[in-house]
This record gives sequence, structure tokens and C-alpha cells, in this order.
Amino acid sequence: MGKKKWLKTVAVGLLIAILSTYFYTVTVSGLFYFVEGPLQDTLRKAKSEDERQPDDRIKIVKIDEKSLAAIGKFPWDRKVYAQLIEKLEQSGAAAIGIDVVLAEPSKDPADDKALADVVAKYSNVILPIQINYPSKQQQAGELIPERIDYPASTLTTNKGQMAHINVFVDKDGKARKLPVGLPDEKGQYIPAFSVALANMVLGKDEKVRRDEATGKWLRGSETIPTNDRNQATTEFFTTPRQEADASTGYELLSVIDVLNSSKPLPLEGSIVLVGPFVTAMQDEYPTPISSVKMFGIEIHANMIQTLLESKFYKDMSKPAGVAAILVMALLAIYLFERYKGKAALFIFIGLFVVYGIIWLLLYTVGSTFAPLVYPQFALVAIYVWSIVSHYLDERKERNRVTGIFGRFVSKSVVDELLQSGEDVKLGGSRKDITLIFVDIRGFTPMSERLEPEQVIQVLNEYLDVCTKAIFKFNGTLDKFIGDGVMAMFGAPIEFDNHPEMAVRAAIEMKSQANILEQKLIDTYGIGVKFGLGINSGPAVVGNIGSEGLRLDYTAIGDTVNLSARLESNAKPGQILISEQTYARVKDLFNIVSIGEIKVKGKEKPVAVYEVLGHLS
Repeated sequence: MGKKKWLKTVAVGLLIAILSTYFYTVTVSGLFYFVEGPLQDTLRKAKSEDERQPDDRIKIVKIDEKSLAAIGKFPWDRKVYAQLIEKLEQSGAAAIGIDVVLAEPSKDPADDKALADVVAKYSNVILPIQINYPSKQQQAGELIPERIDYPASTLTTNKGQMAHINVFVDKDGKARKLPVGLPDEKGQYIPAFSVALANMVLGKDEKVRRDEATGKWLRGSETIPTNDRNQATTEFFTTPRQEADASTGYELLSVIDVLNSSKPLPLEGSIVLVGPFVTAMQDEYPTPISSVKMFGIEIHANMIQTLLESKFYKDMSKPAGVAAILVMALLAIYLFERYKGKAALFIFIGLFVVYGIIWLLLYTVGSTFAPLVYPQFALVAIYVWSIVSHYLDERKERNRVTGIFGRFVSKSVVDELLQSGEDVKLGGSRKDITLIFVDIRGFTPMSERLEPEQVIQVLNEYLDVCTKAIFKFNGTLDKFIGDGVMAMFGAPIEFDNHPEMAVRAAIEMKSQANILEQKLIDTYGIGVKFGLGINSGPAVVGNIGSEGLRLDYTAIGDTVNLSARLESNAKPGQILISEQTYARVKDLFNIVSIGEIKVKGKEKPVAVYEVLGHLS
């Protein structure tokens, strides 16, 4: 393979790799997130029920239609939450999270005081912070809040008992990741609702925290894989409550049932989340595991279990993802340039499947989502380029061969031969053809009188006349023999009227030679003429020579020899044809018999005819 072609291939391949890398890194989720995300979702939905077993320590106390009907329209008096917390604490709850924004003071200060006293009494109660962001940040990855809704100042909540309840969705609107912490107005990080509640049951050495020196989020000594928005992938252990039965989801209690309970509930050591469980309260999100939306309180519950189990499905780091793209691209460049056709197709399918298997293994064994679309985009693009490149190279080679072959046969013969799809093979086959041998009479005396450069110029003009006449009538130029020419008609493409075409070509040569002769006489004072011999019959036609070094497409046999003998016996300006040719064209041209002549290689004299021209 030529160095120039290699450089071109490598350049195009690297350009595709760079383009694929750009698509992969242009945003947090990549340009093809709408393909990559659903593929990851498919894997996550394929988990078994055993793998999805919900943690029975997590309970949800729902603000449902039943509670709204009994307690009244929302928002409720703060005393309701105070009473609810007391009931839950009496039942032994380890942590209680209220997923209801309480940013505005109550109309009745006594309500706020009742809730404030309860929250101050129990340090395991978490109240929500809602962080509001502008529709667009100034720079990608920025998290600068527009407004933060803290619990009302009248609730006098301790900072350690507040956590954010924000749920971010991906570009396709689905909630796949939850921010474990978000910065406030001063850049201080507010832990997620799920983080604050999980920390209340995790051991001292297992708690979730942020390393201020590195900016990483840790669970004990283990790094939590987060993106540049501090989001960790949420593992979903339950489907939305509308789809699940009592045995597959977190235990649900209605607020009104808790309030009306006369004795402690079985909540010892539980993490209890209180939040909306009705669509009208507009706290639900699409998730990757179901077409039905999931309530925000359910998403927080799933994130708590993710933190408790330290079960994080992480995205491969960007440098590693870029490396995967480059390795795939370089491998594709090498293999597709080396192999073509079916081999390249099998390699393409193989690489596609093998990378898919590696992607699955990284997910199942390493809990890692590697980029899938982007390396395979590079693979497909390079494969398509290789097909186009090889096609263009073949077209170029075809045009080159056509150009070379076109110097030996007419364009119409070249086109027909290429369209036939027949291979040119070593060896020959027996064909019925017509041969012409042409020789310049008087060339030797002329070459003695002219300068070498002039001789070459005159010879080229005569050979040009011969070549054009041969091609005009679909002949094949076999070879130049000194100041002579050998041509055949009827091969490689067969024509039924090849004797007629050969004779017409001979007449054309004679006519043009007369014009050229007058030009030479005027220029140099000397002229030359053609002597032509034509014979028709069977001959072996094909590629003869050394297969590894040089081949000649030519004809051999007695038919060829007789044609050459007729040419040697032709006088200047004379066209001699054999009896075999005469029998096929006698009614088409003005032909006269000149009797029999003795030719070398023949025991008996042969009948010879002279073509005078076209019939008048």
C-alpha cells in the first residue's frame, strides 16, 4: 500500500475519531444521549426481582387522596406535621424526612411554633430546601442558584436538619441521577435529602460526606462516582407505585392512618419519608424503568437505598471513554484498509459485536456504563469510509486500466468488455477472427534521408493513422512491429462481421495514408505508402507470456502467419486479402483476384485478392 494512501486513510480515520470524541464530550450526557440513555435504561430494566429487592427499613408515609379528604385541602396546618412527627418518633423511626416545602410562615404563629418545637426536640428530622435555578446557566456545569427556599425562619430549623430535595432530569426529561449535594449562595454545599436521611442510619465510618480538598463525594472511604453537577446514578429498586403490588415496593402508610393510630406502628429503626403521592401535587418525574411517572418521594427512597447499599452504576471517566473511541477507530483504520469485501464485512460485524459484549461485561461486572454509541459511530463511519475509499480506488484503477487498454482497442470495445464482467485470464481460447498486418513501404530509404527526430515524427503520424482506423472499426491493436502494425478484429469482443470491419479499416488506412504521403512530399520531397495483408479464420487468442512478469494479449496460429505473409507480398498502396476473407466480403467491396502466390510456410500456392475500395 502506498504511503500517500495510508496517510490519507489515517487522516480520515482520525478525523472521524475526533468527531466522535467531540460528540461524546460536547455535553455531560453526550450528543447522542437520546440513544445512549435508552440503551442503558434497557439494561437497568432487565434486572431480576431479587436484584431489585427494596430495603424494608425504608417507609413512605404518603399524602394521598384519603388523607386530603380527611384532613382538608393542601397546604395543611403545620400542627399536622408536628403531630405526625410525634407519632413516628413514638413508633421508633430512626430518621424522618418531610418532603413538603415550608418556605412561607404560617398565618397562625402557633402552628409554626408547634412544628419548630418538635423539630428542635428530635434531631433525626429533616426539613426540605428547594433550590431554584435560572432556565440557563452562564457556563456549562455551573450551579448558581437563582433563589433558595429554606424552611420559614419561624420554624427556627437547625442547619443540620435541612437538606435539598432537588431532582434533576436529563435532556430527555427522565430522572436517572440525583445530586448528592448542591452549593448555596456562598458556595457551601447542602446535602441531598437522601444523603441526610441515609447518614442517620449509616455507621460513623460509612457516612456520606464531601472532601473539601478534592471536591469528591465519599461514602466512608469509597468515592461516590458523580458528574460535574454532583449527580450520582440512582439505582431503582422499585417501579412507580401505580405499577407495583404490596410485595414489590417500599411499605406505604397513609398520613391519616398514622395520625389515627392508637398504638405505635412497626417503624423501629426505619427511615420514614413523608411526601406527596397524588398527581395533582405535581411532584412526579419520568424514570428510566417505567413509562409511568414516579413520585419525588419514591425517587428519594430509591436514592437512600442506593446510598445504604453503596450500589453505584457509574459512567466511565471521560478520558477512558475517549481512549475507547480512539482504540476502536485505530483498529478499524488498520483492519479496513488491510481487508476488503466480505472479509471487511465480517471484521466490521465482529468488532461491533465484541465491543457490545465488552460494554455488557463492564456493566454487569464493573458496574460501569462505558460509551457505546460513540465508539460504534466511529466504527461504522470508518467502515463506510473504507467502502467508499475502496470503491473510488477501484474506479480510479478501472479508469487507469481503461485508459491503458483504450490504447489497444477502441472505446466501444473497452466498454463492452468491462460491462461483460469477463475476467482476463492467462492462456488463450480458439476464436474466429480477422488479422491485419500493415507495413510502411519505403520507410528505410526515407529514414536515411531524414534526421532521427524527423523519422520518429513521420513514423508516429503513420502509426496514428493506423491506430485511428483500427479503433474506428472496433479493432484491437495487438502490437507495433518496428514500422508495422498488427491488429485483430473479433477479439476480445466477438463481432459476426469482423472481416468486413477489418477491410473497412484497411481502406480507411489507405485513404488517410495517401493524404499523409502528399504532406510528406510537400515537406521532405519523399513519400511512403502502406502495404496491407488481411486474413480471416481460427486462431488462439489470449494472454500469452509470463504470469508474474509480463503478459501480451495477442493471437497465434496459421491464420496469423498467412496474414503476415500477405502483407509482405503486398506492393506499396496495396491491400491483399486471403480466400477466406474474400469469401465473407466479396459482395461488400470492389475486389479483384490477382491469382495464386507462393508464400513461406505453405506447400501449395494460395489464392490472393486485392481490395480496390468500396463499391461505387
